[in-house]
Amino acid sequence: MNNQQLWERYQNYFNDNPTLGLGIDISRMNFQDDLFSSMEGPFQDAFQAMAELESGAIANPDEQRMVGHYWLRAPHLAPTPQQRRQISETVDAVRSFAQKIQSGGISTPDGGRFLQLLIIGIGGSALGPQFVADALGSHHDKLKIHFLDNTDPDGMDRVIATIGAKNLGATLTLIISKSGGTKETRNGMLEVRAAYVKAGQDFPAHAVAVTGEGSELDRLACEEGWLARFPMWDWVGGRTSITSAVGLLPAALQGIDIDAFLEGARLCDEVTRSRTVRNNPAALLALMWFHATGGAGKKDMVILPYKDRLLLFSRYLQQLIMESLGKEFDRDGNQVNQGLTVYGNKGSTDQHAYVQQLREGIDNFFVTFIQVQKDRSGRSLIVDPDATSGDYLLGFLHGTRAALHEKGRESITISVEQIDPATVGALVALYERAVGLYASLVKVNAYHQPGVEAGKKAAGSILDLQREILAHLRTKRKRTLTAAEIAVALDKEDQLENIFHLLEHLQANPDHGVVMMEGETLFTRSYQIIR
Repeated sequence: MNNQQLWERYQNYFNDNPTLGLGIDISRMNFQDDLFSSMEGPFQDAFQAMAELESGAIANPDEQRMVGHYWLRAPHLAPTPQQRRQISETVDAVRSFAQKIQSGGISTPDGGRFLQLLIIGIGGSALGPQFVADALGSHHDKLKIHFLDNTDPDGMDRVIATIGAKNLGATLTLIISKSGGTKETRNGMLEVRAAYVKAGQDFPAHAVAVTGEGSELDRLACEEGWLARFPMWDWVGGRTSITSAVGLLPAALQGIDIDAFLEGARLCDEVTRSRTVRNNPAALLALMWFHATGGAGKKDMVILPYKDRLLLFSRYLQQLIMESLGKEFDRDGNQVNQGLTVYGNKGSTDQHAYVQQLREGIDNFFVTFIQVQKDRSGRSLIVDPDATSGDYLLGFLHGTRAALHEKGRESITISVEQIDPATVGALVALYERAVGLYASLVKVNAYHQPGVEAGKKAAGSILDLQREILAHLRTKRKRTLTAAEIAVALDKEDQLENIFHLLEHLQANPDHGVVMMEGETLFTRSYQIIR
């Protein structure tokens, strides 16, 4: 295809949305013109399923609950007066609380102002807020924001050290967990509480909860008199909670315009309700995903935003897309092992990382480039004749796009005018809708995640096994025992490998008093408790 033909194809398949300041180019995807007509029927079914979802149909049959993240930016669409009221009241409460914290209306125990914000959460309770904070933050932020999003002790130490013990008194801590029982988040809360106590600070006087009503965390916050509590509802999933208090409260505290963020998402929702595929940017994404992967996840999605502020977008999309679409069974109970793998970083960094493989290696992917028209606020330095650093960034994007096309590698390009709260809100809504439509096309339920629960249960069984090992070692304090001997004693020979790994971890850390005696080999080492 020559340049003139490519230009004509670009004009034919470029979707422009001036209301959103967003465009989508699918011209470098190698589909035939009859793709749209052949997929018209499945898409009309998908549009109908989406309409039923938005009207309050039961979307998660496992838990018999609705899925209502679209109502969060358009409360009037919620099916019940109670839900409409809850959404509006929560947004008002978020605005009010953030204003009081920033103005000193809610002060620290010593009468000062809160200057830093620590978010404790994991998965959807952290990835969305992290993405928004990084995309929209600046040196003008009202509160300096930190995240604790894992149960890694060293990682916790690093975050707490970055804040500084002397600054904990001016640090607001926000704990986010719908169930209130997520172990990673609970562990982080306990570690941070201990840091406050060590610094001579009252933890509840610095703590805020975002959680489900009546949850373990909700009860604790109420009993201890935390500064505030904000709701999470069962009809909002973690990976689609960014426009709820989960994402709005951290953003508002940071000083981000949450009204513009919500408006961008609402406008994108309106545009992506169109039942004409050619006019619907979310439908175009879903169609290209279906084309590229054969509707079976046969290729990976590489996200390459050419903007530092969108560095975390691929991490956010990993959960949104992979947790929603990675399913063993379809809606009819057939084993399908569906999914869509997402990875990425940013341009032009990745031109020095893995673009070599994208161009010349295995053809098992398609790329989504994200182009931002506005380089910075104000004028840029001319670094070469008639060229700025931002001009180079654009050149690298289109050079890479062309280089991939020369090798038959497919790509989509999303272009936005600038990175601001409305644009970020629109990008979030765009991909939420695309995921829902694609899930309908491949006949999986995007709104449940049995695999995640299975992983949590498996982790719990490992911790139960550790407790048994420690109890047994305490009864044999004067003896050293190998992993095999412990397995026999516990009648768990089928768990020998897990027992070995647990013993190696226990002896590497001083917390439980387990020590190791060298054996002839790594696997004949013996262990005992010395205290």
